[in-house]
Amino acid sequence: MSTRTTPRLALPAASLLLVSGLLTGCGGGAAATVDHADGAHRAGAEAGLRTHDRPERARPGDLPGLGPRTRAAIPADARQVVLVTGRGKHSSDSTVVVHRRTDGGWRAGPSRPAHNALKGWTDHHTAGDLHSPVGVYTLTDAGGLLPDPGSRLPYHRSAGFTALGTGFEGEPLAGAFDYVVAINYNRRPGTSPLDGYRPLGAGRGGGIWFHVDHGGPTHGCVTLSEEHMRDLLTTLDPALHPVVVMGDAASLAR
Repeated sequence: MSTRTTPRLALPAASLLLVSGLLTGCGGGAAATVDHADGAHRAGAEAGLRTHDRPERARPGDLPGLGPRTRAAIPADARQVVLVTGRGKHSSDSTVVVHRRTDGGWRAGPSRPAHNALKGWTDHHTAGDLHSPVGVYTLTDAGGLLPDPGSRLPYHRSAGFTALGTGFEGEPLAGAFDYVVAINYNRRPGTSPLDGYRPLGAGRGGGIWFHVDHGGPTHGCVTLSEEHMRDLLTTLDPALHPVVVMGDAASLAR
């Protein structure tokens, strides 16, 4: 796929990410913020996902840790699920596992350590709340500062993915947006992750991405090591209609 290059923006260092309200980066929520997706369902876009009160015991071949409402929010045609499980409602630590649906059920890949938002998870994400949104969201678009590593999703390379400044724990943010997968919370699928349109309005945040881990919590995104981000980019297959299922363990079990 052809790539586009946009001029490098000279912006002041942000407390967490360059895109915090100016571009479409991690959880900014302004006119151009990046944090979450269109949702695989309306439930995903508006309120994470609706859930039952009681979790069900997983059967062999099921996606682990998911309750009936969470499973019901996964589109029937989804054959790839990126399962992000937060350590706790207020924790910024999580794990990521890519699952592939087979004739015998869901097959899990390796578990990867990850970070999520500073204050953990929420069912109703708003701009600047420092939470990651609980929900089920489609994955359709990728990009980054570095050349395409072989992404199967459309890949938009741009200097607009430059990250400056330091994170919540003083860690440098340089390289955080080298590789990005947009999570379709409050965004238009089929556009660059840098696209600033917010279907639910700017107040509901946006710019939720998978991106390269910088060693600390995020504004709302989910981060993986650079190696694991390359793996994710080369694994996600639009023909398999990939989605992310994300939230703390208790929320996912509803």
